[in-house]
Amino acid sequence: MSGKGNQPRKERRLPPAIFLMGATACGKTALAMRLAERLPCDIISVDSALVYRTMDIGTAKPSKEELARVPHRLIDICDPAESYSAARFRQDAQREMADITSSGRIPLLVGGTMLYFRALQYGLSELPQADSSLRAALEREAGRRGWQRMHRKLRLLDPESAKRIHPNDPQRIQRALEVFLLTGSPLSLLQKRDGVQQLPYRVVKLALAIDRALLHRRIEQRFHRMLGLGFEKEVRALLSRGDLVPEMPSMRAVGYRQMVAHLNGEYDYNIMINKGIVATRQLAKRQLTWLRAESDVNWLDITAADNFRHVLNIVSAATI
Repeated sequence: MSGKGNQPRKERRLPPAIFLMGATACGKTALAMRLAERLPCDIISVDSALVYRTMDIGTAKPSKEELARVPHRLIDICDPAESYSAARFRQDAQREMADITSSGRIPLLVGGTMLYFRALQYGLSELPQADSSLRAALEREAGRRGWQRMHRKLRLLDPESAKRIHPNDPQRIQRALEVFLLTGSPLSLLQKRDGVQQLPYRVVKLALAIDRALLHRRIEQRFHRMLGLGFEKEVRALLSRGDLVPEMPSMRAVGYRQMVAHLNGEYDYNIMINKGIVATRQLAKRQLTWLRAESDVNWLDITAADNFRHVLNIVSAATI
């Protein structure tokens, strides 16, 4: 993002907003809290799992002490039995951004749910509703052929979406195929129909860059730390409610999905740990793939000694 002097005059009249994006476990929360303590910013969470109450350990939710020190909006706003969508996030985030801006402060949106960032900035296309019979047919086909081959099928039908969707992301592969089969048009084409920025803010995009080996170590260490904090007990308590099933979005969150499967007897504890770590690494890879497709991103090396000063300079130049 260029500084104020290089921005179009119309855009300079818009209030600023900061997007702080990055892969899971790369240090977004810590950096966001430092920024919020230094600048007139209020944090809005951009995370599809942090919206759920009582899901604290497995989501790496900021602690009560951290939230008391630096409040985060859009955390703990849903029961785990509810579904939360990108459309609802967009509505909620715009409301919170307007409230923050009206008080003379800057919205600082922090998280790793890249679909939410994109929906917020560019809007949502009018996509068809889910079709349960078609989804079931795609699930059966994937059971026979495997999701890697389903991804190759998507590459033939919608190469642009296939480039953006990781081969290990069955949920999004299924949705892209479903949209094509229902409409006859690629998902990527339908999304482009709303391809102008609809968010009335001057967006400053920050993304955390991290060495892959270091990120993998952080992910593994954090997963073990969650286990030590009582992650299994947390999931047992959720399942004991009786109204939560593995198919629900909350229970499909990375880590929870693997722990639920373990507690349901599908595999043992050590396999659960390995699957949870691998799934989190795959999530991080998908997040970075999305990020690399973003434009106007200021990449930040998390290991650089002057990283925080660099962030302050970027934000100051773009928001003053």
